[in-house]
Amino acid sequence: MLKMWIKALKVIPRISKEEWDHLDIISRWLVATRAAVFVMTATAGVIGGLLAYRQGTFSWIIFIEAVVGIVFAHATNNLLNDLVDFRKGIDHNNYYRSLYGPHPLEHGFLTMKAFMNYIYVSGAIALGIGILITCQTGLSTLWLVAAGLFFLLFYTWPLKYFGLGEISVIIVWGPLMIGGTYFVVSGGHWDNWVAMVSLIYALGPTTVLLGKHTDKLAEDKAKGVRTLPVILGEKPSRYLTLAFWLMQYGMVLYLVLSHQLGYAMLLVFLTVPEFVKMVRIFSKPRPEKAPEGYDASAWPLYLVSYAFQFNRLFGGLFIVGLVAEIVIYKVFLHA
Repeated sequence: MLKMWIKALKVIPRISKEEWDHLDIISRWLVATRAAVFVMTATAGVIGGLLAYRQGTFSWIIFIEAVVGIVFAHATNNLLNDLVDFRKGIDHNNYYRSLYGPHPLEHGFLTMKAFMNYIYVSGAIALGIGILITCQTGLSTLWLVAAGLFFLLFYTWPLKYFGLGEISVIIVWGPLMIGGTYFVVSGGHWDNWVAMVSLIYALGPTTVLLGKHTDKLAEDKAKGVRTLPVILGEKPSRYLTLAFWLMQYGMVLYLVLSHQLGYAMLLVFLTVPEFVKMVRIFSKPRPEKAPEGYDASAWPLYLVSYAFQFNRLFGGLFIVGLVAEIVIYKVFLHA
């Protein structure tokens, strides 16, 4: 049981109906919600909490509540994404989504009623935590809850279908998740500087979505789903992904040189060798089949896999940099 939990948090496992039937309820939920991507959401919450701690105001209870809340909100969104696309017929006939991992509805793992129960429970937990935090921090938090509900309910349609999915991710993983966590953990304080810092990390999950939508550009175009890569084309989308990574480096360097972030944040530049690898991959057309040396079991995930790996590395070093900066400032400079 625990082994499956860990696996589902690391990768999107490919399992049969028979294997699904033998899973416990938590394992099923982790598989159905594609829990492997929750690391991006948890990272955003941790960054928001660290920024609050850096500024001198921090509540452990609200921090834990906030991280759990945004993770369940992300889970609910993933379930709604599958529901909407399934009902619109997008996921039928071996569509990209049903190839890279179990689709509970398309593969017949869950009945519609059971699937809806997953959505109701996950959504209720996310909303309940949002209301709890509102009671703890004040009615102004309702604006964050309302914004979260908007993107949760309308990301799949119409936002994703009209090229606004990537813009939504920048907003959600930046000012909403990081800025929102900072706001509630700090007791209701808002700082435009935090919103600016949040955009650095938000570009990372956006590159993951760009990679995914570029991977399935042909399938989306055929189904009438006008994601940003469908609108821009493959090559511009690949180079836009690289541009977003360069923007992350540029924003960190600017904030460090302008003394708005400490020099410890330059740790993110340890990812440069990995970025060079990304340049080699994203500067070439996406292959039509798994190239030699690539894990065939991961196909058709390709660009998104590399983007996810890079974002996980960059996000991890971003957190390490913030922790180091806090230690240096609070322990050594104010000892």
